[in-house]
Amino acid sequence: MRDGQPSVEDVEDAVGRVREVAIRTPVVASPALSRRVGVDVGLKLESLQPTGSFKVRGAAARILSLDAATAARGVVTASTGNHGRAVAYVARERGIPATVCVSDNVPAGKLAALRRLGCDLVVGGRSQTEALVAAGERVASQGMTLVHPFDDPAVIAGQGTVGLELVEQWEHAAVVVVPLSGGGLLAGVALAVKARRPDVRVVGVSMEDGAVMATSLAAGSPVELDELPTLADSLQGGIGADNRHTFAIVRELVDDVVLVGEEAIWAAMRSVYDEHRVVLEGAAAVGVAALTTGLVVADGPVVVVCSGGNAEPEQVAAMARGDAAPPT
Repeated sequence: MRDGQPSVEDVEDAVGRVREVAIRTPVVASPALSRRVGVDVGLKLESLQPTGSFKVRGAAARILSLDAATAARGVVTASTGNHGRAVAYVARERGIPATVCVSDNVPAGKLAALRRLGCDLVVGGRSQTEALVAAGERVASQGMTLVHPFDDPAVIAGQGTVGLELVEQWEHAAVVVVPLSGGGLLAGVALAVKARRPDVRVVGVSMEDGAVMATSLAAGSPVELDELPTLADSLQGGIGADNRHTFAIVRELVDDVVLVGEEAIWAAMRSVYDEHRVVLEGAAAVGVAALTTGLVVADGPVVVVCSGGNAEPEQVAAMARGDAAPPT
């Protein structure tokens, strides 16, 4: 770690801890998508992780680095759903107490998954920012360890193992497309990819409404936005006015950030289901949406990181029916 920021060496060091819990996910060629955009396209299916998303990597990297005494006091986090599920899963696997704080915006399916994992679930507040405040209160009062959803060097390093894998799996990749929320995944992937293949373009993708990191990059410093309804609910949430890591890394290493609309996200979810029988949640489909709408144009092979498959049951049913619009 240099100047307090994670490095590719930290990503490499996280591999062993991550592989205790997470799997090495495949990059699956997408012939239909390749024909549509005119270059080879591969889908990095983080939806196959044991918790249904990439978040298990960062949770493992952070939690498995704790000493026994610290772990015994428990871990706490705030989440839009997937990170909390990852923290609860890793903690349960190691017999560590876990508390997950979520806002009122988290969908019912993600809440049900958290309850099944047996964590102490705290629901309330209008945003992930408010959930982080609740998590901080438990750090102060109970001595728990905060497993930040994105702005933590160990978490970023864990997510960066996605990048190490994909450059080995698709050595010919010219562009890597990554969903963007708080920036933990994008920062980690960019660290790994740029260190191994500095010629590869790294592009972040968010939804059009409430894209806090994209707006912050345009403003030159972190800003706050209201969380608005979106299919990409896992991309909701602020980046923190005191952001220490992800904003700087994304600003330095990421080549472009684009925003996609709700219709394009739903079309991407449907197309991946139709062509591969793979379920992607909205946040995981934004990269496919960016390709199919022409917001990302590549002159060589593309790897799209499909970050999770925890779609709501009614969304899965609508995809199976071939509904032109998502359920409301």
